Amino acid sequence: MRTVSKLDRAFMEAFPVPFDDRSKLVFFSDIHRGDDSLSDDFGRNRHIYYHALNYYYQNDFTYVEAGDGDELWENPQFQRIYNSHPSIFDLLKKFHAAHRMHILYGNHNMQLRNENYVKANLETVYDDYTEDTADLFPGIHVHEAIVLKHRDTGQEIFVVHGHQGDLFNDQFWRFSCIVVRFLWRYLHLVGFRYAASPARSREKRHRLEKHYQKWCSRHGISLICGHTHRPKFPSPGEPAYFNCGCCIHPRGIHCIEIVYGKIYHITWHMHSKRDGSLYIKRTLLKGPEPIINFCSETSYYHFDEEE
Repeated sequence: MRTVSKLDRAFMEAFPVPFDDRSKLVFFSDIHRGDDSLSDDFGRNRHIYYHALNYYYQNDFTYVEAGDGDELWENPQFQRIYNSHPSIFDLLKKFHAAHRMHILYGNHNMQLRNENYVKANLETVYDDYTEDTADLFPGIHVHEAIVLKHRDTGQEIFVVHGHQGDLFNDQFWRFSCIVVRFLWRYLHLVGFRYAASPARSREKRHRLEKHYQKWCSRHGISLICGHTHRPKFPSPGEPAYFNCGCCIHPRGIHCIEIVYGKIYHITWHMHSKRDGSLYIKRTLLKGPEPIINFCSETSYYHFDEEE
């Protein structure tokens, strides 16, 4: 129940974002951009992610990063992550300049909830090529959560990372950060995986997902999150819980799209042609479904509801 109550608080404090049936949005989570070392799980998919990101920029999408974009547990210096993936940050910079980007923090980049950290690290960066400080995301505000509200129907969609109430990834995140940075990062190189991660524990992942579904059912509001690394697109009649998946899966990356009033589950992965050449393929896994189908008649929130 702590997860549900934590989601309640995040919803009450969420940043409002209007949208309508002309909007195009893409939701990524758990990218875990690292330092391009052997422990950087994102490294294997960085070209796929860059291609997808460029597609969404060229096609006028608004980019929503639902937490854990940067792997700050293993890499406390954001500058190292930036220097490892400058072309990706150049694209993200374009989204920000076009006012088409929303960044949320997750447990692995919880440092971004500190405005001073954001100002010192994300607004400007040192450019190794020009040997000077350059703008990155000037004036950026990083949020815990956003609420999309439809301009015409009033339908709400709650977007959050999903670590809220997950003991070792929320209340004890500093302890977990230390363990990952000084122990698991190196054990990772020889095949160990961080035991407290919901992505590595089926039981923990399923427990969190039940909490997400409970929250959706209780409030009649759609939820888009990440954290578990397991993509989810509900079937008709199920609670409206969607999960973006992650960008560190060995076989590609997942995301959620909302385009002209319909929602899609998309994967981007490497594919081959008959001549053996490789290309990056966008595949529709589920959808499209009209988002209004996930709007309950009880789509409002009781702030005084008992837990």
